[in-house]
Amino acid sequence: MKSTGVWMDKEKAYIIDIKENDEDMTTIFSEIEDYRIHGGSGTRFKGGPQDVVHDSKYLEREKNQFKAYFKKIIPHIKNADTIVIYGPAEAGEKFNKELTENYKDIGKRVKAVLKADSMTENQTKSLIREYFK
Repeated sequence: MKSTGVWMDKEKAYIIDIKENDEDMTTIFSEIEDYRIHGGSGTRFKGGPQDVVHDSKYLEREKNQFKAYFKKIIPHIKNADTIVIYGPAEAGEKFNKELTENYKDIGKRVKAVLKADSMTENQTKSLIREYFK
């Protein structure tokens, strides 16, 4: 039986495969841009020039980058019998949603989506080992 743990955030994902007493870890880096939306009033005077912020353009680009990131992770977890997803932000929840909507056979094998702070590689391995004990 192969158990897989995924710790992920917007930057990277650690994928740890546990099979009996053997452990294998893979790191996948995302290419999600870290952007800050600039805009707002260009002057302190009422009615002055203002910049228009196009949130939808940035959000759509980020959504597409998340989908590409998830597609890079899926080949590493498709053969797992059980999967647990960890992460400090909403990336894990987005990944679980993607799996349940578009990869139903893999989505059924997700046992938990849990919050976990940023960790070192060894801390991540230990956390996933403890979950599957």
